[in-house]
Amino acid sequence: MKLLPQGLWPVMLTPFNDRNGLDLPALEQLTEFYISAGANGLFANCLSSEMFQLTDEERLLITKTVVDTAKGRLPVIATGSFGNDMDVSATFIKRIYDTGVKAVVISTSQPCDEFESDDVFKLQMEALLEKTGDIPLGLYECPVPYKRLLLPAIIKWLAHTNRFVFHKDTSCDLTEIKRKLEAIEGTPLGFYNAHVPTGVASIISGARGLSPISANLYPELLSYLLSTLKKEGKTEKLEGLNRSLDMMDSIIHNNYPYTAKLFLKERGLKIQPNCRISRSPMQVQDIKKMETIRNVFNQLVAELGIEIVRF
Repeated sequence: MKLLPQGLWPVMLTPFNDRNGLDLPALEQLTEFYISAGANGLFANCLSSEMFQLTDEERLLITKTVVDTAKGRLPVIATGSFGNDMDVSATFIKRIYDTGVKAVVISTSQPCDEFESDDVFKLQMEALLEKTGDIPLGLYECPVPYKRLLLPAIIKWLAHTNRFVFHKDTSCDLTEIKRKLEAIEGTPLGFYNAHVPTGVASIISGARGLSPISANLYPELLSYLLSTLKKEGKTEKLEGLNRSLDMMDSIIHNNYPYTAKLFLKERGLKIQPNCRISRSPMQVQDIKKMETIRNVFNQLVAELGIEIVRF
């Protein structure tokens, strides 16, 4: 099983028009933006894509649009598991794979209910592996509808099936991250951390990359972080950037993904801040916080000499 590239994997947004239908031209531009900004892979049809608010046909269409726009310049993966019926999941996984993605991701909250044991989860995953042939797969500790974190023993078992090439980790715990990295060592399973505060430490410990929501707003900063870490190691300058990213990360989760779309629109992308997922109205303090994010972004770009995508 071929390894996926190291580096930055944005979790993609879904642009909607004023009627809340899919805005495919905006999605094509967004894909080009991620690529130009230094992404190494793209995770389409994920929670940031509002995947639970999409129909199956819309999930397939946005994934195919991203694959066709990328044109092989970088790999695309997408979520393919919805619900705990493994026959239904297997059928949709095959349909998603036929769009041209390099791997189909299984959300760990889908194969079984929240209060069912890891033994039940394992049985469901065994059935899904059997029903999906040799399709390369991924794992995503999606927090919706609940978060099922994978224990090191479970992820070790999954990794050693040699069917999995991607794991998006949301444990946000460096001790657990290191235990998981040890468990998957020597397998094709690449570890991609969603948590910016533990990002640098996880890369140093063996993670292959990052896949945080902040890669939607300012992927250039994260691409710079990863490329500089690879070239120079952990420096004082890099630690300063990481502290700034940590601060920014604590703000952008509010009213996400609306805030991400708004930020990109203000950067010049042809994306409307329309969402299907419900959100709270923006308060004065929320607007001021987003202004802070824009100011810090511009300051970091100037201080570090980072080339950003302009529209």
